[in-house]
Amino acid sequence: MKIELLVVDDCPNEAPARDALRRALDRTGFDAPITTMIIADDDQAQKLAFHGSPSFYVDGQDLFPVPHVRPGLACRVYPTTTGLRGVPDDRTLTTALTNRTWR
Repeated sequence: MKIELLVVDDCPNEAPARDALRRALDRTGFDAPITTMIIADDDQAQKLAFHGSPSFYVDGQDLFPVPHVRPGLACRVYPTTTGLRGVPDDRTLTTALTNRTWR
């Protein structure tokens, strides 16, 4: 299983996203390394279907796909119980990770 955190350079949510992803992996029992990929330009964003920073990918697939939205360089927000935030809440991330890894 390949776990990636895709971000733009100097993303302010990179560290909180990495921490949340590590907690989710620990909760699910997956002992996988997290690779960080910096998305540098729009061509790379298009190729990887990158919908903003930070994005969580498992085996090349976004855990939170956004159909009908053009990929590109941007900040990304996630709905949480306390409103839109730069990182999904732990429960949502853990659920998305579990659902993706058991397909």
